[in-house]
Amino acid sequence: MRYYFLTILFLFSILFPADLLMAADSSIPSSHKSRMAYTKVAPKLNREMKRIDAALGDPVFIRIFKKEQTLEVWLRQGLTYNKFKSYSICHHSGVLGPKLKEGDKQSPEGFYTVEANQLNPNSNYHLSFNLGFPNEYDKSYKRTGSLLMVHGKCSSAGCFAMADFRMEEIYAIVESAMISGQHQVPVHIFPFKMTEANMAAHRNSKWINFWKNLKQGYDYFEGHHAPPRVTVQDRQYQFSSFRSFLFGGNLSDVTPELRYSGLNLLLQPL
Repeated sequence: MRYYFLTILFLFSILFPADLLMAADSSIPSSHKSRMAYTKVAPKLNREMKRIDAALGDPVFIRIFKKEQTLEVWLRQGLTYNKFKSYSICHHSGVLGPKLKEGDKQSPEGFYTVEANQLNPNSNYHLSFNLGFPNEYDKSYKRTGSLLMVHGKCSSAGCFAMADFRMEEIYAIVESAMISGQHQVPVHIFPFKMTEANMAAHRNSKWINFWKNLKQGYDYFEGHHAPPRVTVQDRQYQFSSFRSFLFGGNLSDVTPELRYSGLNLLLQPL
């Protein structure tokens, strides 16, 4: 019986190679559209990832910058992440600043996570994933909204819209990471690259204090090349620091690890 089972398993592995078993994990939603997209983009992505010693399925981290209209994809190698590619955002609605209420056509800013149940392979906007707005921070300010996505079709009313061919790549990268075991994909959304010069240029904005809080998370990643653990305390994002920065920079008023007991965890790197 044992040899019979091994024979069947061997034949199955020949007929259905691992790179085709995209829906093997039943917790990962799949569709004909998402499988066709993966089949189309996977060879190109793997060739490009090979140049940085990465591959589809590696843990992924995403940053979005509104002003620059850019979505960055970073892939983990060891303890740190390397930038794989920057994608142009086709369209996002609203102005710089956070989303406040349902129907304001404003795209969000802050620290979000994407899990398997937030993937939508049957989206009316080609392919999409839900950002998870409102998060605990948003809720503490009674901000409302739903179905805030990264999606295709290049049209948006509060979401981040991509050209379909770019969305196919992004979706395949996120889906592959989840199939390989990543439970949450962190997505950090900023109004702009949070350099000192940009912060100074926007110092008179009514959102400057909010952006200073976001900048702490931005600086953490710039220094570590790894996303921080993010919590909410006293209606502020808090970030833990585990080691000295590997890539320069500094982060003042970082929440020590010992202060995390009992806090509501929003994001934890894989």
